Amino acid sequence: MKKVVVIGPESTGKSTLSEQLAAYYNTIWVPEYARQYIEELGRPYEQHDLLQIAEGQLDLEDERAALADKLLICDTDLHVIKVWSEHKYNGCDPLIQAYVASRKYDLYLLTYIDIPWQEDPQREYPDPKMREYFYNVYKTIVADSGVPWVEIRGSSEDRQQAAIHAIDGLLKEV
Repeated sequence: MKKVVVIGPESTGKSTLSEQLAAYYNTIWVPEYARQYIEELGRPYEQHDLLQIAEGQLDLEDERAALADKLLICDTDLHVIKVWSEHKYNGCDPLIQAYVASRKYDLYLLTYIDIPWQEDPQREYPDPKMREYFYNVYKTIVADSGVPWVEIRGSSEDRQQAAIHAIDGLLKEV
């Protein structure tokens, strides 16, 4: 099975694209577990919550992978939790780092910051400079990962077509 991760800063269309791609390929997608966790938390999240979020994300990914056939679309991976922890708390739990190192993916779709910010109580950095900062962090991560990656930008249609083109290329390798 091929695993594709949609990664990028907040409010760059990751969830929308993940859902669209899953529908297009008639496959399973893995939502971002952090959203559910934080909604149910009842208090602001703290650094120790990030380990619970990471483990929940992995459990959800494994659960959905068991249901998928040839392709699994992941709305984020643990790099996002690692980046968040390092930025907000100046460090990251070694177990999260180990989890990051243990997971293997086949393609990254890096979403660009060219769509308007959408307000959401769980989003923290609407400032354009911070969006650009996080985009560059994720770009470095995917560029250094050794995994093929494609930048996803433009209109919704352009984004979807670029992602489909990249995934079709990946699936032809099988």
